Amino acid sequence: MNAPMQSRTTAAYFVQAVISFALATSALALGIAYLPVGAWMRAFLAVGLLYEITSAFTLAKVIRDRQEAGEITTRVDQARLEKLLAEHDPFKVEGI
Repeated sequence: MNAPMQSRTTAAYFVQAVISFALATSALALGIAYLPVGAWMRAFLAVGLLYEITSAFTLAKVIRDRQEAGEITTRVDQARLEKLLAEHDPFKVEGI
């Protein structure tokens, strides 16, 4: 049995994701800074932006952790199955 292939991200994909995140965060922060509203409203929106960013990172970590836990369980189950198949002798007759 072959282990499932793990997808690896390229350096270009990683850089694109970082740049995209930085641009989106910067654009939203600038938008909040230049809104024609009071300081309290801007502060509230800035706190909301920070909360959204931390929530996104937490969600990504939880999803990654669940996926890794599933992969470990799959590998353990696969190792057990391979051990059972290796130990099984179809030509062995019990009781003789």
